[in-house]
Amino acid sequence: MASAPATPRIGIALGGGAAQGFAHVVVLEALDELGLKPAAVAGTSMGAIVGAAYAAGMSGQEIRRYAIDMFARRKDVLGRLWRLRPRKIAEVSLGLGQFDLVKALRAFMPPFMPERVEEVATPFTAIATDFYAGTEVVIREGPLIPALAASSAVPILFQAVTFGGRVMIDGGCANPVPFDRLGDVDFVIASDVVSLPRGDHKRVPGPIQTAFGSVVLVFHSILREKLRTARPPDVMIKPPTGVFGPMDFVKAAAVIAAAEPGKDAIKRRISDALEARERRS
Repeated sequence: MASAPATPRIGIALGGGAAQGFAHVVVLEALDELGLKPAAVAGTSMGAIVGAAYAAGMSGQEIRRYAIDMFARRKDVLGRLWRLRPRKIAEVSLGLGQFDLVKALRAFMPPFMPERVEEVATPFTAIATDFYAGTEVVIREGPLIPALAASSAVPILFQAVTFGGRVMIDGGCANPVPFDRLGDVDFVIASDVVSLPRGDHKRVPGPIQTAFGSVVLVFHSILREKLRTARPPDVMIKPPTGVFGPMDFVKAAAVIAAAEPGKDAIKRRISDALEARERRS
C-alpha cells in the first residue's frame, strides 16, 4: 500500500520595497487562510521586517492591524521620526541618510519581538549587503533589530549599519527577493513588491525621485537576472504597488487595500501549484 505523500516544507521569501512592502501582508493572509504554516521565512529590507514579525508568530491579520495603527496618523509618525533626528552636526549629511535605523526600528517594531534572530519561532533569514566587499550577507543569528536594520538600510535614506564588524546597506543591492536563501524547504513562495518608476515619460524626474528610482532599477535588474539563472520559486507573486512610492509609509492602509483584491487569486495559485506538486510525486 503506497504511503500518502509527505506534506511539503514551505518557505516564503519577501522582497524589499520600503513602504510598498506593506503589500506582503496580503500574501501572508492568503497563507493563513489556506492553513499553511511555512517552515522557513526569508526577507530583504522591508520584506525582512514584515517577515520577522510573521516568523515571530504574528498572523497576517495581526501585522495588517499593527501596521495600519502604527502609520495611520501622519502627525504621530513624523513626531516619532523627529525624536530620532540626529543631535550632532557630524551625524547629518546634506539632510540625507541621517536617520539611525536601529533606533527607528526600536520605535516602530512590535515590542514583543525576540532579542535575537535565532530565537524567532520559525527559522528566519535576513539579507544584507556588505558595503565594502560588495557581497550578499546571509544573517541567521545575532541581535534581531540590528539585523533588520542592516537588511533595510536603504541608501540615501538611512545611515549604513555596522553588524558583525561589517558595514551593511540594504540587502536588495545584493538579493532583492531571497527565495534562494530559505534552506531546507520543498516548496518556495516568493513575493516581489517593487514596481518600476512611474510618471510622465517625457518629464525629467527630480533628484530624489531619480535617486530612489535608480535603487529600484538596480533591484529589478538583479532579480530579473537571478530568475534567469537560478531555480525559480514555485510561486512568484507580484502584488500591485505601482501607484505608491517607497516613502508612502503613512499610506499603509491604502497599500494593503490595493493588494487585497488579488488575495483569492494568490490562494488559487498556491493551491494549484501544491496540487500539481502532489500529482507529480
